[in-house]
Amino acid sequence: MPADQRATAMCWDEVTALTGRIAAEVSADGVPEILIGILRGGMIPAVMLAHILGSRQVRAIEVTHTKADGVNAAKTGGPLLRNLASAGDVSGRDVLITDDVAGTGMTVAYTADLVRQLGAARVRTAIWVVNEANWPTAGRCTPDQALTYIGARNQGWVIFPWEQP
Repeated sequence: MPADQRATAMCWDEVTALTGRIAAEVSADGVPEILIGILRGGMIPAVMLAHILGSRQVRAIEVTHTKADGVNAAKTGGPLLRNLASAGDVSGRDVLITDDVAGTGMTVAYTADLVRQLGAARVRTAIWVVNEANWPTAGRCTPDQALTYIGARNQGWVIFPWEQP
């Protein structure tokens, strides 16, 4: 993110509103059988969404693409997977993958590919905020083409309520 851009802090009311909007869109397309939150940031949205949708199948998968927490954290060479087994058996199932933020989109794309390889019949993605300042434009699809549901867009880093001291 350019030095003149600041991080945007979201409050719980904003997250709740985004969750409600995403839930309405997901419901219109059919409630998924399984929600998988990308650890760590995607778990809180996954649980919030599961409560609204009435879904009890909530799982986690740890895929990271930053070396640390914090504003403008350095990226790893690519998404890194830890403990694929935590996704459980998704064979033939309708799966929704959730994450709090997408910068480059690589983490959620990598995770969606993994879930497809595990045999999911349908894979959708829900991202609460897309950081458009980080989204690559050269030769890549747009966030609207890459992601199924987008809560909001921001031009820079986002700090969620669960990340605030």
